[in-house]
Amino acid sequence: MKVAVTGGTGYVGSLLVDALLRRGDEVTVISRSERLRETKPNLSCVSWKRLAETPAALDGCDAIVNLAGESISRRWTAEGKQAILQSRLDAAQAIASAVASLANKPPVVVNASGISIYGTDASVAHDEQSGVRGTDFLASVVQKWESAADRIPASRLVKVRIGLVLGMKGGAFPAMAMPYRLFAGGRIGSGKQWIPWIHEDDMVRLLIFCIDNPQIEGPVNACAPEPATNDDFGRAIGKAAGRPHWFPLPPFLLKTALGELSFLLLEGSRAIPRKALEHGFKFRYATLKEALGQLLGRT
Repeated sequence: MKVAVTGGTGYVGSLLVDALLRRGDEVTVISRSERLRETKPNLSCVSWKRLAETPAALDGCDAIVNLAGESISRRWTAEGKQAILQSRLDAAQAIASAVASLANKPPVVVNASGISIYGTDASVAHDEQSGVRGTDFLASVVQKWESAADRIPASRLVKVRIGLVLGMKGGAFPAMAMPYRLFAGGRIGSGKQWIPWIHEDDMVRLLIFCIDNPQIEGPVNACAPEPATNDDFGRAIGKAAGRPHWFPLPPFLLKTALGELSFLLLEGSRAIPRKALEHGFKFRYATLKEALGQLLGRT
């Protein structure tokens, strides 16, 4: 299979590229530069500039996975917010333009999205049939991101709404676990906010599952079957790491230190992966005990 991946040098993207290569796929990474060209067998790279000039570079691809976008873990200044949004819109538009010009269009495009589209209403667990309820900045970004993805002329479009990806080599989890290593872990704010999480192995497997399964299209929640509150999540980290869960972090300290970015830690969405489960996806790490035990070496 020939698969093109944008954001293939990022945390999740690099894990996906490695997994695709291990199973024998030919992978093209779409990136700012083409430095990956000679690093691994079956791996090539196309710059965004060359893709715009020569979309035929993707002709014959069996799938495109669009994971491109600026990290949301940055100061939410006006400039930062614009970069977060515009990077996602630009990537989706570039893919839409390239696919539109291809004689042989890929059968499937998998576009990243965010679980924050559901907002912070914790009264129900949101699945893929839930309405869009969020009105905050992140929810607005995801809504516009998905609208841009909807303009990609693919016969099958999958929008993977990603939660917190748990891994030790990237993402937010290493920073979340660090206080526990220092015996200073505890709930953040009220501790009642929900954390829709997924182990990095399951994240990559779910992306590949969406590529391979022709029955899957539209939104797919990329989160484990058991969402957890911040307090429960912290207690699970403490137990897996053999550290206490006792040092609460007041909201005002976060807001002082991080500004509006503190929203990421003080609010969350409650979601379940109904579509993935109904289509037969099997989570290797369905519970926090399993996921954190593996990550922190206590399985």
